[in-house]
Amino acid sequence: MHNRIFFHLFGDVAHDFGQPVMLWQVGVLLGTLALAWGLAWLLRRTLDLRRQTRYQALRFGAESLNRAFFPLIGAALVWIAQAVAAPFMHTALLDLALVPLFGIGLIYVMFFLARRVFASHGEAHKWLFLVEKVVSLIVWIGMVLTVMGIQDDVLDWMASVHFRVANAHMTLLSLSTGLLWVCVTMIVAMWLGAAFEERLMRSNTLDVNLKVVVSRVGRALFVLAAVLISLSLVGIDITVLGVFGGALGVGLGFGLQKIASNYVSGFIILIDRSLRIGDTINTGGLQGMVTQIRTRYTVVRGLDGIETLIPNEKLITDVVQNQSSYLTRGYTKIAVAVAYTSDVEQAMQLLVRATDGVERVLRDPAPTPYLAGFGPDGINLELGFWIEDAALGTGGVRSAVNRNLWRLFGENAISIPFSQREVRIVGAGDILSRPVTMTGDAANEPGSAA
Repeated sequence: MHNRIFFHLFGDVAHDFGQPVMLWQVGVLLGTLALAWGLAWLLRRTLDLRRQTRYQALRFGAESLNRAFFPLIGAALVWIAQAVAAPFMHTALLDLALVPLFGIGLIYVMFFLARRVFASHGEAHKWLFLVEKVVSLIVWIGMVLTVMGIQDDVLDWMASVHFRVANAHMTLLSLSTGLLWVCVTMIVAMWLGAAFEERLMRSNTLDVNLKVVVSRVGRALFVLAAVLISLSLVGIDITVLGVFGGALGVGLGFGLQKIASNYVSGFIILIDRSLRIGDTINTGGLQGMVTQIRTRYTVVRGLDGIETLIPNEKLITDVVQNQSSYLTRGYTKIAVAVAYTSDVEQAMQLLVRATDGVERVLRDPAPTPYLAGFGPDGINLELGFWIEDAALGTGGVRSAVNRNLWRLFGENAISIPFSQREVRIVGAGDILSRPVTMTGDAANEPGSAA
């Protein structure tokens, strides 16, 4: 066994060593690797420019994909050169070079897929490093076995190890192959789901809630398809899932109805767009801004900065006040009274001028003054105007307008009347004409008792 391994590893290369054919193989290998390096550099540059102009930033994990270009392109070129040169000369060196090139390229590709699946916004998940180590170990073991030429012997040994799981007869090879296919299909499905979600979120034509719904449904469909495909590849009859689905439905109907209700309510909120991320709501005495809409709960950040998780069922069945406007603007009024002796037309012009220079006051539609009525103390005037981003509050804007109005009225001698009342006491003359007798010391007289 040892001699066969040694011969397979070095025999063919040693046989060609020192002969002209080795120089030809070295030249072909160096040429293909140089061409692969140039093509990989050009491809990396093109993709980097595309990421910077279109995506505004490099994706997390793109470094692994860039590193995979050279070995994969090199493996493809070496394979083509080996196929062309095989009828004319020995290609032992090219055959040996194919193994590490393809294996290292496969490792970097799997690293890229794993980082796209187990990382978000550049932050690595705890499972990422474990997946990378397992992938590296499996690929390196495969490369070593291929170079040593004993991969067929190892596969035959794994196929000879039989055992039984429930009513199914399995071998170590079938079990390993099944687990490998399950992992590969799940990782590919999760990568496709992440890529689909990123591409969907960059769309400017779809509503935010619709993006969230479609992305989550798409992820679920990809995972479901991966599970069905992997089970079929392993050899498990997927018709048994019908029994499992019936049992799951009964469980949802009895024990998990609250959880199911929250999930259904979450999809209803996202589809009918009754709430959106960034809306300011008031429900159950809690007032805050919606920061996340999940399938089971909604995150609301209160005015004190504390985030509260509200089950989606509550947002469907309870009364919810949405204080945000889809138009992002709101209409408000300020009221003021002027004396009957004032110039009403000038006062109404000053009302409009009071909005000049005030931030967030819209000029289209223009502020409009009104003569609201005639009060007991003066003429009642009103000013109506539109405010941009009304959900941010209107108190500061109205205060600024009132301050300008007070200044303008003072500069133009427009008086604001205050209430005056005349009180008459019937029969007060008889009461005041009667003499008043002091029966004790006055409270404020000097020498009075304390």
